[in-house]
Amino acid sequence: MTILAQLSDLHLSDEDPVPTKSLREAVSTLLDLTESPDAVVLTGDLADHGRPSEYALLRTEIARLPMPVHPLPGNHDDVDALLAAFPEVKAANYVVDVAGLRLLCCDSTIPGQSGGDLSDPDWLDAALAEAPGTPAVVAMHHPPYHIGVEWIDLMGQAHPERLAAVIARHPQVVRVIAGHVHAGSVRGFAGTVATTCPSAYRQLHIDPGGRPAMTDAAPGFALHIVDGDDAVTHFRQVGTRPA
Repeated sequence: MTILAQLSDLHLSDEDPVPTKSLREAVSTLLDLTESPDAVVLTGDLADHGRPSEYALLRTEIARLPMPVHPLPGNHDDVDALLAAFPEVKAANYVVDVAGLRLLCCDSTIPGQSGGDLSDPDWLDAALAEAPGTPAVVAMHHPPYHIGVEWIDLMGQAHPERLAAVIARHPQVVRVIAGHVHAGSVRGFAGTVATTCPSAYRQLHIDPGGRPAMTDAAPGFALHIVDGDDAVTHFRQVGTRPA
């Protein structure tokens, strides 16, 4: 069994201490888990302005985590600044092994735009083909499906069919995970399951037909528990403790 924790949409700012406090509490909640995750993936919008100082702040806050942490960019991030802050990450698209699971981190950002598109489907296809018998989780920032809220969906992936074509060729993919939405959601996708993760900072108001708004919901994160070709995803509120 492999436990992969997902933190997303941290929006760390060198001008506002609130996102940092939220991340600090999220890290504390992860550390309180009875069974520690094997790794943590950070699915984008890690910094609010993409500044080197914000990534330095991120490294300071995640230093408390004893397990590997794997970042990928979102539309608020500066890819070059992110890679400079994490020199162990050699490229915006990369794959790592996590306790018998392959985690494929994908860049879905388009510079200067809120929406996204998978940057290199051929890389993903080839990387998945390297280990067809090993369970895989494919991670990115922009979800490859509509949430059902128009103003959010306008900022989604421009060509989700390109990702779907790749995923459909590789049945070992047990999850496609994303952020960007600041809320948890689940949808069938290309023969597997795709999810979005709550924000570790602030949640969006998911209301079909509603106006853009934030909520006062608590920050959260996701836990993906993978056992062979089976997987379950839990959404957890930050700050929850066992009674």
